[in-house]
Amino acid sequence: MNLIMDVGNTLVKLAVFQDNVLFEKVTTQHDGFLKAVKQVLNKYPIISNGIISSVGKLNKEDVQVVESEIDLLILKSETKQPFKNLYKTPKTLGVDRIALVSASIRQFSNSNVLIIDAGTCITYDFINTNNEYFGGAISPGIRLRYHSLHNLTANLPLLESELPESLIGNTTNSSIHSGVVFGVLKEIDGVINDYKEKYSDLTVILTGGDTNFLSKQLKNGIFANSNFLLEGLNFILEYNTQ
Repeated sequence: MNLIMDVGNTLVKLAVFQDNVLFEKVTTQHDGFLKAVKQVLNKYPIISNGIISSVGKLNKEDVQVVESEIDLLILKSETKQPFKNLYKTPKTLGVDRIALVSASIRQFSNSNVLIIDAGTCITYDFINTNNEYFGGAISPGIRLRYHSLHNLTANLPLLESELPESLIGNTTNSSIHSGVVFGVLKEIDGVINDYKEKYSDLTVILTGGDTNFLSKQLKNGIFANSNFLLEGLNFILEYNTQ
């Protein structure tokens, strides 16, 4: 059994895999990381291997505790990857994006794939039929846009994410919802259309924390998989322990 640990900007996700099957997923705050790990290890004592992907802050002492319990792989840019990385600055490529591209190799090898991760940031990553990774784009996610409108202005309120009832907002709140949500949807559909003009046989994956919120609103056909990053991390772990 494998323990997968994804430390994001906002939350930590833990997952237990065996033979590429997801047994359990746990979500916790950063300060609850070690407690959650210990609970999972107590529940699944046969876990022997683990991987950590961290784009957020993680206590080094906590990592050392995990290393004392299982064989641990800490994902870095130097970690062996199941694709050809053509990114011009590979050392700056986020480990979350490495995991997402790896997941596409496992499920859609030798295909043109656009992976859209809608989380704190929205990332776009493209890999071609030769399993060559080129890069993509990074833009602010839904919550970042709400927070930016509130924090960088004097009077706009901080709102919770909400699907707009109309394109035309007739109050300040409805105008914010329209601007943020329709802005994100138009951006994502626009990016997909641009890629499809160049790659007609494109497979599009939508993942990340806002997957369910966005998936039914997009006009383009997509595969929605909120566990795609976790599956990619498990694949990298298996790839490096064969």
